Amino acid sequence: MTTNRFDGKTAIVTGAAGGIGEVYARRLATEGANVVVADLNDDAGQAVAADIGGLYVHTDVADPDSAQALADKTIEAYGQIDYLVNNAAIYGGMKLDFLITVPWDYYKKFMSVNFDGALNVTRAVYGKMKPGSAIINQSSTAAWLYSGFYGVAKAGVNSLTQQLATELGGSGIRINAIAPGPTDTEATKTTTPGNMVAEMVGKLPLSRMGTPDDMAGMLLFLLSDEAAWITGQIFNVDGGQIIR
Repeated sequence: MTTNRFDGKTAIVTGAAGGIGEVYARRLATEGANVVVADLNDDAGQAVAADIGGLYVHTDVADPDSAQALADKTIEAYGQIDYLVNNAAIYGGMKLDFLITVPWDYYKKFMSVNFDGALNVTRAVYGKMKPGSAIINQSSTAAWLYSGFYGVAKAGVNSLTQQLATELGGSGIRINAIAPGPTDTEATKTTTPGNMVAEMVGKLPLSRMGTPDDMAGMLLFLLSDEAAWITGQIFNVDGGQIIR
């Protein structure tokens, strides 16, 4: 069911060329939003944007200048920014290594996207947002578990969300995070060995992997006026993986 609850609104979704980010972009467009697809994958990103009648902007979230260009091009195209979804991350094909042995250059690049990227884009966008606007950061239940540097980045995203809720609250901007559990995406299939996925799913109370649509339901709620008094929170959408 669609409600057109975002008619006349403009949403930026980073990392929207595929996976969960693509589903976020498509669901927002279905609900009436003007959607800006921000990604480094030009072919896939342009295809998603064309299919939903949105705008594609080549964006490196780790680069402050690129983030600023994203904000400027969004304003040029639509005149406003109401919602930001910080979804971009290095995940598909992610190097599996320990914190104590991962090559330092890779670690720094990884953190510049998976942690700093959310702050970079938020810094570029927040000054163009009006009271009532909202930001969603993509976290992960990895933040609550042993997950090496991926878990460290997502724990950082959680803390960033809570800190920015205080800084942005005075401007009437809400910010929350969604923490998916094991989710059936192509990136998960290429990154996490099948036996590890099966073990995780076997321990879930709801006994199945999540889907991007499971995450999208929470996204639409948190961006909507129904969540007008919710900020600084981390929402696990995980089939019961983390109960806390």
